[in-house]
Amino acid sequence: MIKNFIRVFILVWTACLTQVWAHEIRPAYLQINQSDPEHYQVLWKVPSRGETVSNIQPEFDPAFKLEQSSPETVLEGFVIFHYQLTGSHPLQGTALKINNLPLTTIDVLVNLHLQDGQKYSFLIQPSTNEILIPQTPTKWNVVKTYTILGIEHILLGFDHLLFVLALIILTKGAMRIVKTITAFTLAHSITLGMASLGYVHVPGPPVEAVIALSIMFLALEILRGLNGQVTLTGSKPWLVAFTFGLLHGFGFAGALTEIGLPQTEIPLALAFFNIGVELGQLAFVGVMLLLIYLLNLKKDWPLWLQKVPPYAIGTISAFWVIERVSGFMV
Repeated sequence: MIKNFIRVFILVWTACLTQVWAHEIRPAYLQINQSDPEHYQVLWKVPSRGETVSNIQPEFDPAFKLEQSSPETVLEGFVIFHYQLTGSHPLQGTALKINNLPLTTIDVLVNLHLQDGQKYSFLIQPSTNEILIPQTPTKWNVVKTYTILGIEHILLGFDHLLFVLALIILTKGAMRIVKTITAFTLAHSITLGMASLGYVHVPGPPVEAVIALSIMFLALEILRGLNGQVTLTGSKPWLVAFTFGLLHGFGFAGALTEIGLPQTEIPLALAFFNIGVELGQLAFVGVMLLLIYLLNLKKDWPLWLQKVPPYAIGTISAFWVIERVSGFMV
């Protein structure tokens, strides 16, 4: 009975993963810059996939008039619209709504820059797609917004989760797992910070392809271990986790670049995005360890069944390698 449940669990989870892209989180972005007391320049950046553009639009208080000021610009994964917003009274304290947002899973990051230098950052989510624009900016909005974005990024970043899962399967013993995950966390925190602050620049598409290759490497390491071979990851998992963690940090930084950082609160936003990533990662590790314990993953499995997870992980990561390499080779 338990073996059948394990098989069904793995097959269903694998099927779900193959239906989505890694880094599925692509929040929309609304930038509002006040040019004079009655006029605002609005940039609206909407996620797209292929030729399909998310059908969501900002809607301001009826006292304001929103007009498109130039043709839209199509980029990889996004479409950008430019508007002019006109109104005779302050924008603060008025309602902002994102039409059709509850029909999606998209978050909207809003940055508002006023003529007097005040800057606001806040998040609009599908569950509450209408908010009142705050009267005064607060650091708490930045903390809350970027923590949520960090959590969502890791929990929807299936490539990072597969890498962590493979590390857990490879690593024997609770303390070694703790050390290995800590090494991974430390490494990707270093490169996330360096890349986000502009000290290092690595092109995104090749990084994403090599991240997929790192998952394939771990899948092969699991299979070698099951066949009785001594592997580098099996003997020094923390070293492999740290090395590849540096690479995964560039992947996190690429996502954060797409999201954007509030220019007046860059260190705070970066720190709490990273904290959000770690909170999401810890939640995932906890759930996986509990499942492994309940399903007795590392004991009493026939060899063919033990090989199902690495073959599933390797198949998915191989698909990502081909997809990502073909994407930037075109």
